[in-house]
Amino acid sequence: MDYSPLRTALADVVAIPVTPYDAQGAVDRTAYRALLRRLLDGGVKAVTPNGNTGEFYALTLEERRLVTELTVEEAAGRAAVLVGVGHDAATAVEAARHARAAGADMVMVHQPVYPYVAQDGWIDYHRTIAEAVPGLGVVPYLRNPLIEGAAIARLGEECPNVIGVKYAVQDATRFAAVSRDAGLDRFVWVAGLAELYAPSYWAVGATGFTSGLVNVAPNVSLDMLGALRAGDYPGAMKVWEQIRRFEDLRAERQSANNVTVVKEALAAMGLCRRDVRAPSKPLPEPRRAEVAAIVEGWSV
Repeated sequence: MDYSPLRTALADVVAIPVTPYDAQGAVDRTAYRALLRRLLDGGVKAVTPNGNTGEFYALTLEERRLVTELTVEEAAGRAAVLVGVGHDAATAVEAARHARAAGADMVMVHQPVYPYVAQDGWIDYHRTIAEAVPGLGVVPYLRNPLIEGAAIARLGEECPNVIGVKYAVQDATRFAAVSRDAGLDRFVWVAGLAELYAPSYWAVGATGFTSGLVNVAPNVSLDMLGALRAGDYPGAMKVWEQIRRFEDLRAERQSANNVTVVKEALAAMGLCRRDVRAPSKPLPEPRRAEVAAIVEGWSV
């Protein structure tokens, strides 16, 4: 199978859409479709329903399936759809097969939350999922600095449909080593820590980055992508400075407000409710005003 179109889609801004809720706490289908259209109209070429910014672990099985189906329907070939799957291996396989049946292009495998992870066990987990959906591209989401490049390389040798890695370890030096040990050209390397880490990761091999901020300001994220592709690091850092406070708010207290800040910005723009599910929590009033002021300054 020719995976080059999917590899091209990953080497871009990979948007992680939020999952909006209605007044009764259910997934707001109308708002979700509108937010997706805004991303697509803004030029986004890859979307990841059921990512962490989409509150993957707070959604029920039925809701995750619904979000998958809505995304595929709304994308309608305008962007590649990379569905987040995870939990135990059997659940992840079932979700991956559902994604394939719905018409998705790829699956992103959330890092296993099991506390005891062996290198070979990590390979086995991802192989089980990849072999279950040979027609889909597979992208492991890696947050564990102990997973070595050799393990990723072996997974790639055994599973040709593992085409990219979303790398989200806060260490650009570690990323440079792991990506080269695994195969810099074998996989598409996606900076999984979004815009603030994108310039440093890009400098040592990443060709795409994930984004939750793109929900709010697609033009800002795409401006950074354009600068990085042009090798214009001063231009990329100009965007970095513009978004720094927003992303710092998301990162506070081990990213406690990662989703909350994005939804607050969207609420300030009248695009969806600010509601998030526990264990996340809406922002207090002073922070709401600060987020609204930041977004107003972006002219989005």
